[in-house]
Amino acid sequence: MNSQNYSYPLDPSWTTKEMETVIAMFRAVEDAYEVGVDRDKILNCYRDFKQVVPSKAEEKQLGREFEKNSSYVLYRVVKAAQNSADKRIKMVE
Repeated sequence: MNSQNYSYPLDPSWTTKEMETVIAMFRAVEDAYEVGVDRDKILNCYRDFKQVVPSKAEEKQLGREFEKNSSYVLYRVVKAAQNSADKRIKMVE
């Protein structure tokens, strides 16, 4: 388990609600690595996340920054959820 001594990559121009949406996505990614998470939760969080971050380039930038800070990979978790028929997603590091 990672010690959570890092901050989430957030854009100060986002509203509080938008920040909460992005944080929910990053927490779902953390859960996927640490304890496992419901596949539908990941997909729902990602759908909401894309409303805040529609740009693929910005998504990649945030994902890289989050990975650098946490060692968790946003892209891998989302792809696992999209490509899996399993109800729960548990990433193996």
